[in-house]
Amino acid sequence: MNDNIREQLLLLPEYFQGHLLLTLIALSIGIVISIPLGVWAAQSAVVKRPLLIVVSIIQTVPSLAILALVVALLGGQIGLVPAIVALVLYSMLPIVRNTVTGLETVADEVIEAARGIGMSSTQILTKVRLPLALPVIIAGIRTAAVWAVGLATLSTLVGATSFGNYIFTGLQTRNLVSVIVGSIGAAVMAVVLDSLIGGIQWLTENGHRQTSEKKFTQVKYTVIGGITLSLIFSVYSLLPKPELDFIVGGKTFTEQYIISGLLSAELESKGFNVDQRLGMGTEVVYTATANGAVDVYLEYTGTIWANVLNNTENPGREEVLAGVNRYIEESTDMVNVGILGFQNLYAFAMRKDRAAELGIRSIEDLIAVSGDLIAGGDLEFFGRPEWITLRDTYSIDFAEKLTFDPALMYTAVFEGQVDLIAAYTTDGRVAAYDLLILEDPRNAVLPYDGIILASASAASNPVFMETMETLINQISDDEMRQANKIVDVDGGSISEAVAYLQSVIQQTY
Repeated sequence: MNDNIREQLLLLPEYFQGHLLLTLIALSIGIVISIPLGVWAAQSAVVKRPLLIVVSIIQTVPSLAILALVVALLGGQIGLVPAIVALVLYSMLPIVRNTVTGLETVADEVIEAARGIGMSSTQILTKVRLPLALPVIIAGIRTAAVWAVGLATLSTLVGATSFGNYIFTGLQTRNLVSVIVGSIGAAVMAVVLDSLIGGIQWLTENGHRQTSEKKFTQVKYTVIGGITLSLIFSVYSLLPKPELDFIVGGKTFTEQYIISGLLSAELESKGFNVDQRLGMGTEVVYTATANGAVDVYLEYTGTIWANVLNNTENPGREEVLAGVNRYIEESTDMVNVGILGFQNLYAFAMRKDRAAELGIRSIEDLIAVSGDLIAGGDLEFFGRPEWITLRDTYSIDFAEKLTFDPALMYTAVFEGQVDLIAAYTTDGRVAAYDLLILEDPRNAVLPYDGIILASASAASNPVFMETMETLINQISDDEMRQANKIVDVDGGSISEAVAYLQSVIQQTY
């Protein structure tokens, strides 16, 4: 069996359990909340319209925005809780709407007949309207279940385990096997859950009809068996696991995955039980580390200088580092363990032939032509202060600014879909795609020293600090670029890149 396939399959039980648990908990809470709301709306015209408008509006908000808002409202908490809250919100619309529709479609004659035999309003609701509306309500639950399975893949962005771990990691590292396994896993789970809930719907529709007893029994026991297995897997996921010593965080690009793997490997070599939370945005992982939900991750001095301290000037590498250190020490509970030795700068990059065609060697040369060019950036760049500083320093803007997953960003400029990109200077694809890094004569690009940022609780552990300190000033720009190249260009795994960096570090001792 191919090593890559074997590596992905070894992760399958963890990702499957995480995805299933997240989906079932969110769906269960969504049902408990939404059906009573739907019943209330069906019985009150005052409630019905505003409620349906609210749940419809929630559905129109992009799922990533919902996740970000939930994390912010929970004070930077990451993991299962914000993911569940977001999925519950997204599950409400089909369940509420179908509950209202199902109750309203019960024939008036049936209700009048129930009143005629002396039933109270409560009895009519519980013994007549809800049983008759149940197939329609279950249809809404089926829709919510499929949506929940699909949206649960995004929970990776807030530190929850799901099949999204496969997909986001695979997209960034160009690991097609990882993307396929994650996509197939999510699709199969959606189909199975839909079939199980569909079986329940069929049972409610045919329980009192002239249906083959054999068929009815087969469907019933199939549904019971499927639900039982799902509950077993979910309960297993909730069983106590070995207590984690440290959680290593990471952002959404290859370098972050590699350094997260390196930090984890070094801590595990000291006997610590470590887990990783990867694929998070800058604000999410920074806040999570500040509140102790993440113990350590790779950050960059320029990111804190611009995005946290809101500085736009560039006083130089040493001053930026000193300012960041002062802020972390005086204003946070975090600790900057030290610099790893490399810088990963933002830099505008173009294909050399396109740059030659336009006569561009530096960012200054863009002033005359930027209004006719299409620029690409990662998912954050054009919303970051760094771009605003570059834009204002050089008085440039572009005809279009497109955002990409970092892996696709390089492909886009190489294939001519965009004229230039906001590249990373330690990315191996800069050389592999023969890109030209534009000079920055006005010194607008901030320094980006890679630093090990740790939570206060982690930093209080002397063995943790000793382990992290062995990595200080051990990785050069070229060595980090080579590690990235192993994954992004050569098609190697994250573990191979980690092994390369470990060999580099060992040579210095």
